[in-house]
Amino acid sequence: MTEFGVNFFPVVDPAVKSATSYYDETLRLIELAESLGFTQAQTVEHYFSAYGGYSPDPVTLLAAAAARTSRIRIATGAVVPAFTHPVKLAGKLAMLDHLSHGRLDVGFGRAFLPTEFAAFGIPMDESRNRFVEGVEAVRQLWTTEDLVWEGRFHEFGPVTLLPRPYQRPHPPIFIASATSAQSCAAAGAAGHHLQVVPSVTSAEQLAGMLDAYRSAWDGAGHPPGERRIQIKFTCYLGTEREEAHRQAEFYERQYVEHMARAVAPLAAGGSADYPGYEKFLDKAKNYEFQASLAANKVLAGNPDDVSEQIAAVRVQFGADLSFSLQFNPGGLAFARSATAMELFAAHVMPVFAGQEVAA
Repeated sequence: MTEFGVNFFPVVDPAVKSATSYYDETLRLIELAESLGFTQAQTVEHYFSAYGGYSPDPVTLLAAAAARTSRIRIATGAVVPAFTHPVKLAGKLAMLDHLSHGRLDVGFGRAFLPTEFAAFGIPMDESRNRFVEGVEAVRQLWTTEDLVWEGRFHEFGPVTLLPRPYQRPHPPIFIASATSAQSCAAAGAAGHHLQVVPSVTSAEQLAGMLDAYRSAWDGAGHPPGERRIQIKFTCYLGTEREEAHRQAEFYERQYVEHMARAVAPLAAGGSADYPGYEKFLDKAKNYEFQASLAANKVLAGNPDDVSEQIAAVRVQFGADLSFSLQFNPGGLAFARSATAMELFAAHVMPVFAGQEVAA
């Protein structure tokens, strides 16, 4: 059975919706998602701007979600090891694993916004190495007693983390990758799961990333049936196709505009750790909603339309995908988000309920 979860990326202008309202509505939507049969709820880590800035600490929001739910898995999508000492990050996540009674999935990401790296005093060209070291340090803190860590960026120990994670040996680890086949291959070789976002890459590039991941996973001898590939979409769903498309075009353009402002310093300066990212600004300037919709980079329309899009994505990128869907983009009203989730659960989920997931 294909799994569907919900994600919360707050591309929200504070002038449109307050932080309090956004958090209250998000928690209500997570409760609704659990009641409707969605399997996971996740959120991001970003700072300062309307492009994600309402979520500087996903662990805090997910702890509140864990207290309100009992079945749905909660996930970081993703936390950034470069911005937090591994001892602190491993401890926070282990606590969340206990608070959720073992419902935590941990996605790790590199981050890519220059203002965030500047605020933490971290060179962007250290991004990849800090990411690799951070993920492994957290994993070992979860699993090793009297750990002595002597890395390039951190040295500590011997330490034994408390609490140990609820899940043994540790919560499932996901690697978030935007455009890098190299990162996907490394995740597969290590036996980590994968999070990808089709809106920021071409279909050809994404297919190459997934091929690299699956090949590396199989080549390392990991069981094929255990890998999890999560693909993320914004979803605009209504009973009337035209209204859903109008809504989608409005909020997708807002998303692109906020992203363009946030990524502009990177587009101007570039970074050795982010080849090709300087093209993000050009992509944003040349954004066309209808082209994005036709390429299945955004899901929008009535239930039949969205079901057809999901079926096409599974054919194009693999039947082993799970889907993480954002139903509350920008300042969208709570009632519209809730209605879209209810329509999805009633009319789209059943289409894929009996379909086998390929290994």
